[in-house]
Amino acid sequence: MNRIHKASILVLMAIFALGGIALRGYPDELESNAGFHQEKDVGPKEETGKAEEVTLISVYDNTQVNPELQTGWGFGTVVKTSQETLLFDTGGDSEILLANMEKMKIGPESIDKVMISHIHGDHLGGLKGFLEVNDHVTVYIPSSFPRGVKEMITKQGAEVVEISKPQSISGCLYSTGELVGPPQEQSLLIHTTKGLIVMTGCAHPGIETIVKKAKEIFSEQKVVLAIGGFHRPSPAVVKGLRALGVEKVAPSHCTGDRAIEAFKKEYGDDFIAYGVGKIIEIN
Repeated sequence: MNRIHKASILVLMAIFALGGIALRGYPDELESNAGFHQEKDVGPKEETGKAEEVTLISVYDNTQVNPELQTGWGFGTVVKTSQETLLFDTGGDSEILLANMEKMKIGPESIDKVMISHIHGDHLGGLKGFLEVNDHVTVYIPSSFPRGVKEMITKQGAEVVEISKPQSISGCLYSTGELVGPPQEQSLLIHTTKGLIVMTGCAHPGIETIVKKAKEIFSEQKVVLAIGGFHRPSPAVVKGLRALGVEKVAPSHCTGDRAIEAFKKEYGDDFIAYGVGKIIEIN
């Protein structure tokens, strides 16, 4: 385990111990899982719902689109469908997260569900503060999370659902299930009438691995958009996503400047600059 990973876990322990695509921008120790709810797995052949319209809103990132919003190392995106609103990751600081949501006129109470990709503090750190203002949510976390995290969520009043295998979140929203990192990580799949959207927190298992998993779960669907942190992929990975048929990309957070430039070059008009303040509409 490297120093950064150790530091992230120590910080988390301290925190919990204390308690068509259209774009719109703005200026420019594992313990038992007993007692926690687990839902039915979704197999690759299962009939699934498709969304006609989806809106993705970046509310936390270390890259910036709207200069009026605060940046912070981490990732957080609001996913709006006609049925519900989900927050994917909460960044590292709830004050930044909530302030950005307020400026973008997204009330915390409008969030129905929260999905956390993996254990690192820059994706999980804002959760406790968020639950202090909205505890009427279901929180979907990898089943490998320490018991202390699960207990923190339930003590705040929210419901915990543990994810291990691919399964439905509801409607058009699905989890890839935990994929091997380290750390273990889940990604969000959004099933739309245009195809699949694959959203990653940090893509520790590898962005190609995640996209392949998505295509395995939904074998008849193309991937219209891969979005999120891609964890500093090599140029070969950039071309690998093209070979997998990923139509558009919106890399941010931990992707790295060099990789982002490589994506720009490879994807051209199909590259989307993503960061806090960006709004992507799929309809």
